[in-house]
Amino acid sequence: MTSFPQLGLDAQLCFPLYAASRAVTRRYTTLLAQAGLTYPQYLCLLALWESEEPVTVGELGARLRLDSGTLTPVLKRLEAAGHVGRRRDPADERRVLLEVTPTGWELRDRVADVPLGIASGMGLTEAEAGQLRGLLDRMLVGLDEPVT
Repeated sequence: MTSFPQLGLDAQLCFPLYAASRAVTRRYTTLLAQAGLTYPQYLCLLALWESEEPVTVGELGARLRLDSGTLTPVLKRLEAAGHVGRRRDPADERRVLLEVTPTGWELRDRVADVPLGIASGMGLTEAEAGQLRGLLDRMLVGLDEPVT
């Protein structure tokens, strides 16, 4: 018995978010293994596939909410696998530009059904999944606000 009901595990929003995140990541890991990708590599490629022009490491990090220390090793592995090319920006040598290689574009075809495999095991309708995505996006915006 506790005099602080707000400290009960079942009262926490963080716990189901954490558990769901781990479960979803595990599912992605299983589905992506067939293509030789890790989940972080997949996220990088998703962001790069939707870009029409090369992006900087900083832009990709901002899009994925990852710092360069976390992102750089993932990008090096993608480059070593031939999926991503990195080059210095001729207009500003301090910037590194990223672009998908032809092999990386071929990989997109191989993983195109991964989202369907994820969605099929979530127990949510398409509408519910859309609502959840909207709520999580709104929550992230709120969490970006400074704590007062």
